[in-house]
Amino acid sequence: MNTIQETYEKRNDSLSSDRVFLLALGAGLAAASIYYSQPLLGVLGTDLQTSAEAVGWVPTLTQFGYALGILLLAPLGDRYDRRRVIAVKAGLLGAALLLSALSPTLGVLLVASLALGLVATLAQDIVPAAATLAPEERRGRVVGTVMTGLLLGILLSRVISGFVAEHFGWRTVFAAAAAAVLLLGLTLWRALPPFAPTSRLPYGQLIGSLLQLWRQYPELRRAALAQGLLSVAFSAFWSTMAVMLHGAPYHLGTSAAGAFGLAGAAGALAAPLAGRYADRHGPARVSLAGAALTALSFAAMFFLPALSPHHALWLIAASTVGFDLGIQVSLIAHQTIVYSLDPTARSRLNAVLLSSTFVGMSMGAALGNALLAQAGWTGVTALAVIAAMGACVLRLRAPRHARTLKHND
Repeated sequence: MNTIQETYEKRNDSLSSDRVFLLALGAGLAAASIYYSQPLLGVLGTDLQTSAEAVGWVPTLTQFGYALGILLLAPLGDRYDRRRVIAVKAGLLGAALLLSALSPTLGVLLVASLALGLVATLAQDIVPAAATLAPEERRGRVVGTVMTGLLLGILLSRVISGFVAEHFGWRTVFAAAAAAVLLLGLTLWRALPPFAPTSRLPYGQLIGSLLQLWRQYPELRRAALAQGLLSVAFSAFWSTMAVMLHGAPYHLGTSAAGAFGLAGAAGALAAPLAGRYADRHGPARVSLAGAALTALSFAAMFFLPALSPHHALWLIAASTVGFDLGIQVSLIAHQTIVYSLDPTARSRLNAVLLSSTFVGMSMGAALGNALLAQAGWTGVTALAVIAAMGACVLRLRAPRHARTLKHND
């Protein structure tokens, strides 16, 4: 069953840098689609004449749709030609972004947000495609580079979204993103070769095999749960930050809220280094270090009430660098762990890991908005610290051999 793909991989040992860049760009644009709305929440509520709590459902449904899409759609990469899957999803993602741009009411925007999340899983078809195309000796580096593109897309999306919304309106953000994604889909269709399927399971059995993989691999369960908890912390912060900065004592616009993505972008550049360090010293150690850095970075924000607004903004920026770095390092380490479990099931293993991640994102958005309304920014910070500490506990409870095991493709 794998003979065709093995032959193809041998024929493409010279994976060009242009193709790696295109895959990284594609992953970044697809992942960015999930986060464009976050710096816009303050202006969305005003423009659509709804409350901050109601408009908070926009990122919540987007994250939930992404988790659902990873669970139900990402495994298709093992069953069908990934190039075709990528092209179809790019077309659907462009349509969902366009619907978001044209939404006349909050209800329509919420439907568009759910659909957008479902097909933005395009990013998680591109990463396994990169792992398949790359020769074994370059796989870690190539996947790390593509993941850098994905992570930069996530972080810079907020900067771009905030700037464009402030100067051209929030609808322009989604319209421009739709055009970019549609162009991306056409380019990837032309640039990528066909991919031989690695599974012949019918769709129902393919999805059912996710549960089998969950039961079979304790390290998959541990990685998924730990990354899910880190995602609760990540999403609680980013889903509430724009609303918090929009009000007293900061009174900042969408550009300023989005600009905090620049602080976190520094962490994304560590993705290739994290992959190499995981290969050398063991991914479990790297994931524990990332979780600990995340917890410490969020805990620092407990001091915000004691600072002036000016100094508080500097602390938020510094904490953002720390927790984004910690979460991204952990994600690379956890992907290194799960990709090594079964090379023929990489799309499904990735689906399990990322489903947990984005369920955590959805929970973090919902809980963060509720806590901001009831307990203020201190409540959001407490949630983030507790979630990150939970991830640390999971990594510390790993068996000793799992904590010292090095990655081996």
